[in-house]
Amino acid sequence: MKKVFAGWLSAVLVISAFTPTMVANETGASVTEQATALEVSRSVFSLTEARTVEVSADLGEGVNLEDVEFRFGGKPLSEWQQWTQGQSYNGDPFITVVEEPSFVEGTNQITAVLEFGLLYGTDDLSNRTIRTQYQQFIGDYELALVDAASGEKAAATVELNVYDEFKFYDELKPAIDEIFEAAEQDEDNDRYLEYQTVGKTVEGRDIHFVILARDEEAVDQYLNETLPTALEDPESLIEKLENDTMGDYQVPIWFNNIHPDEVEGVDVQVELLEKFALEDEVKFMNTDGDTEFEENLNVDEVLDDAIFLYMFTSNPDGRAANTRANAEGFDLNRDNAYQTQVETQQVNEVLSKWTPLSFVDFHGYVDGFLIEPATPPHNPNFEYDLLIDNMMDQANAMGQAGIANSELTSYFIAKDGYGSGWDDMTPAYTAIYAMLHGALGHTIEVPTLSQDGYNALVGSGLGAANYVHDNKDQLYKEQLEIFKRGVNGEDNRAVDEYYVNAAGEVIGRDRGDNDNFFPDYYVIPTDDKNQKNALEAYEMAEYLIRNGVEVEKTVKPVKAGGVNYPKGTFIVPMDQAKRGLANAMLYEGDNVSDWDAMYDPIVVNFSDLRGFDLEEVRVENVFDGKTQELEEAVVPASTVKGNPPKQILENSTNDAIRVVNALLADGKTVEVLTESKGKAEAGDFVVATNDLRPYADDYYFETQVFGNGKNAETEVLEQPSVAATGSAQLNFSLRQLGFELTDAADADVIVSDGSSFNADQVTGKTFVGIGAPALNAVSKSGLLPGFAYTSTGSRHEGLVKANVAEHPLTAGYEQEENLYVTTGSWISGVPEGADVLASFQDSDDFYLAGWWPGYEQAQGQPMAITAEAGETTFNLFANSLAFRAHTEHSYRFLANSIYDAVSVEAEVVEKGKGKGKKKQ
Repeated sequence: MKKVFAGWLSAVLVISAFTPTMVANETGASVTEQATALEVSRSVFSLTEARTVEVSADLGEGVNLEDVEFRFGGKPLSEWQQWTQGQSYNGDPFITVVEEPSFVEGTNQITAVLEFGLLYGTDDLSNRTIRTQYQQFIGDYELALVDAASGEKAAATVELNVYDEFKFYDELKPAIDEIFEAAEQDEDNDRYLEYQTVGKTVEGRDIHFVILARDEEAVDQYLNETLPTALEDPESLIEKLENDTMGDYQVPIWFNNIHPDEVEGVDVQVELLEKFALEDEVKFMNTDGDTEFEENLNVDEVLDDAIFLYMFTSNPDGRAANTRANAEGFDLNRDNAYQTQVETQQVNEVLSKWTPLSFVDFHGYVDGFLIEPATPPHNPNFEYDLLIDNMMDQANAMGQAGIANSELTSYFIAKDGYGSGWDDMTPAYTAIYAMLHGALGHTIEVPTLSQDGYNALVGSGLGAANYVHDNKDQLYKEQLEIFKRGVNGEDNRAVDEYYVNAAGEVIGRDRGDNDNFFPDYYVIPTDDKNQKNALEAYEMAEYLIRNGVEVEKTVKPVKAGGVNYPKGTFIVPMDQAKRGLANAMLYEGDNVSDWDAMYDPIVVNFSDLRGFDLEEVRVENVFDGKTQELEEAVVPASTVKGNPPKQILENSTNDAIRVVNALLADGKTVEVLTESKGKAEAGDFVVATNDLRPYADDYYFETQVFGNGKNAETEVLEQPSVAATGSAQLNFSLRQLGFELTDAADADVIVSDGSSFNADQVTGKTFVGIGAPALNAVSKSGLLPGFAYTSTGSRHEGLVKANVAEHPLTAGYEQEENLYVTTGSWISGVPEGADVLASFQDSDDFYLAGWWPGYEQAQGQPMAITAEAGETTFNLFANSLAFRAHTEHSYRFLANSIYDAVSVEAEVVEKGKGKGKKKQ
């Protein structure tokens, strides 16, 4: 028989008579009542499991049973109607009387039986419409038996929950504290428990994290001895394992949730913490596929092998709001590589610090009980041959325990269950990001939001722990082998058989003309001569350090690959344990367009998408003895040169845009050059030196003295009024740049990456459309005659070579750029009189990386245009300017479009003075 965690009371719960009770009514308010006790056989009811309750009360003498009625939350049961659709609750009552009230013979005691059925008509609330609504019904209610004639009432406080263990965000920390207190009160319990706040969310909530170990010494030994040795000299630990001289050591198992509206994943961790923190033995059901049997885990023995890490949810704001996204509108399970959000930055820094052996990410909801490993194509930066066998075995261990502890009857592994479309190519997902640290990374998806889904995840968590406990030495040895390959710079061909094309043919890692897939070094210049964007160079170095990658800086000039690199150049040596993670973020990427389906965009390539110069160096030991470790990449302060009246503020970093917006908000004058002058280029800004100087410590920007610019042509910027329609990510990116957003009706500029388009609102304004949805909206409006676009698919993406025209809207960009497209589109019809701002290069090798079946059709086609129609300016981009806030290199296309709309023509600037008139 399957183990059932129903949470039913084993005895009748009796509420003391005449005790004031505070309960939630149907609107969530509280009411205080003096009531006789209503005895109930259970006090917890579920939205995902029908339950009956026996009730009993004495309402006094002379009660006519025909006058007796039940109320729940102050309302008759007839008013508690089932959900039908949308926001409508007008079906049959979901609470019914199944045994009418009757007297116990010879007494005034009235008994009855009620059934709390399914409010939504199903025990699975994973439907996305239902998922946004059901939590309003969770809480404490008054269940009352009332004599309508006399007004006498017997009442009890009962709870309605989605499943018994569900907790709101505000209930998580008290539940954790309760476990800690119980452990402290147990004199025989000497296990080590540590609570940490990993950081704060966008809205200021704590990110809860708990460490559970045999003792504090186990934690210290792992973090300060075992792990550093594993990363620096893994071969020494491998030899100890092979010689059986490793001695006492523990490895981390990390439990995780990142989609908090996939609710079981949060609550399951509380139960797993409670079991391993408080119990001596953990019993659970298991199966070998044919027979079910009871498994008995001795917790002390498990803690001799494992340290448990609980990241209850990395998105507390989403838990509080019952949303998948964080407060900025980002799906954090797409941000683990980009790390644009504070939550993923903080959580992944802790993950990098711990480098777990096993990583279990609890999710829902798909058809079937799904467990990773994933389908091909696989990210070539994995040492996949050292991961896959153990991941398959652990997946089976989790699946078997999951079905044995629930009413689910089967599970499937994505790698075997799907041909494609559930790939591990992108490191955006948490479990796949963990694999780059050498972890056995699993996403687990239960099929239902229900008590049963909860039970299955509890079982899978226990199965994961049991698997590590049984196989620790073997699992750790293979993680150490991953680190060894990195430290030795070894590109082992054993991985190649797992890298296949869509036809199933082995293609291996794409090494091009090189013997090694990985370079010897990545070089990130920081000097003006070799680096076009020092701000992003520093931020990249800090990103790598935060994610556990070793970064060095030169202490003397070095010549490598024919380039002279000065002192202070950042070096990423690739003979290190986590070289796979570094390479996944820094290499160009792969073209996997032959596959029929991919789950999510795969291009990461920080260099091209963030816009800094990066060089591969394939010369062994060229930097040996010429570098030192970089512990922190602190962006240097900006330099405001000399003390002339004005400075050129170069349009070269996003911080320059932020400074311009801050100056405009403060009422300062900012001009923009309309023609190149000396070293200054069209699109650079002209700012009074005294106005600019206060920003030098807080922003990174580059300046030139405006000493010889008396004949320069400029336009004066007004403070822009900007509206964003479409994605929350676009809104975030514009606010990142310092633009204050308003409603479309009040804006000078409307920026959109969505499908909504109001023709009346764009008149007299600039409309900036990004990607296929916005291009389609403009095309359908008919406001721009001659405009047409083509898209092969809204999810097709790619990094491409582009030619960029010289134009005010492309200021700050080079003639040849690598740009990014996420909606598989290009401009196929250019209106008469329009300017083409950028085009896909007309070369056979224009497509660099990504998944874009049919990309060949875009070769040589226009990518971005600007056109006038009536009183509206249309700036239309097929490339992605603000995709998930990662495409920061394209942000200045946005800023240029916005500033162009609010620039004022100025007369020739002479001696720092000039008058202007509004552009026509």
